[in-house]
Amino acid sequence: MTVQTERPASRPAVVTKDPGGGPVKRDSRARRARLAPYLLLLPAVAVTLIFLGWPVVKDLSLSFQNLNMRQLIQHLTEWNGISNYKAVLTSEDFWRVTGRSVAFTAVNVVSIMVLGTLVGLLLARLGRRMRVALLTGLILAWAMPVIAATTVYQWLFAQRFGVVNWMLDAIGFHSMAEYNWSGGQYSTFFVIIVLIVWQSIPFVAINLYAATTTIPKELYEAASLDGAGPWKSFTSVTLPFLRPFLFATTFLEVIWVFKAFAQVFAFNEGGPDRLTEILPVYAYIEGMGNQHYGLGAAISLLTILILLGLTSYYLRLVLKQGDDEL
Repeated sequence: MTVQTERPASRPAVVTKDPGGGPVKRDSRARRARLAPYLLLLPAVAVTLIFLGWPVVKDLSLSFQNLNMRQLIQHLTEWNGISNYKAVLTSEDFWRVTGRSVAFTAVNVVSIMVLGTLVGLLLARLGRRMRVALLTGLILAWAMPVIAATTVYQWLFAQRFGVVNWMLDAIGFHSMAEYNWSGGQYSTFFVIIVLIVWQSIPFVAINLYAATTTIPKELYEAASLDGAGPWKSFTSVTLPFLRPFLFATTFLEVIWVFKAFAQVFAFNEGGPDRLTEILPVYAYIEGMGNQHYGLGAAISLLTILILLGLTSYYLRLVLKQGDDEL
């Protein structure tokens, strides 16, 4: 009797198909999953295009027109090509205001970041009650409307009845008893800078304090065991964690300060003698004040391009810094 040792032939594999569509259904689900992020972004993109993109398109159209009150009343459209841009770019006033705007932005941003960082670090060091009190004051300053804050500063720095002049006179600076803060270029800029810095410090301080809470305490303990003092602990532990936040916040502050229109215009309307105009105020006065709407539109677009140039340069520095750290 012989025993068969050969294995039976294997049966071919049977592929079953899902009656509901199987692979086709899975492909459609995968396609929908890939499209889901874009569909979620679609409402925000649509709103941005409607409320931001359309005004920019209209502004671009106006910048190529000779539009003043006569054309506006008679509903005339007079295209003049790039004449508005030629007039702006060949004007000494435009370049003077541009340099003033860049310097104004730099002074404000440096002051905001330095003072905001110090206040944020102070919040991390304070006890609970003092921290709550300081946070309350910061939030109240941050929540105050811009025009209301500007009005308060006009009262504080008023020539005859201002609190600032009264205090300076009381401590011995008698020449400041009736000093006109809005009568000179630098004194007006000083008050506006103080106002903008006062309003912007809370954003930097509160967010920096929140960032410090994410730093592991073990790192400070290790640095202390290695003999690091307060300054060494700050530069070796705190600063590396806060550096991305500082870069992002500086980027935002550059944008916000460069387009600060309300504070400058509401305080003194760019005076005295238009010596405190920055680019947004300059565009408004040329466009709405002097009724050269096409010229104002051209200045507005050039302002956007200058701001994009400044921010792109800063972003390149940030990205280069990140590559060097890697």
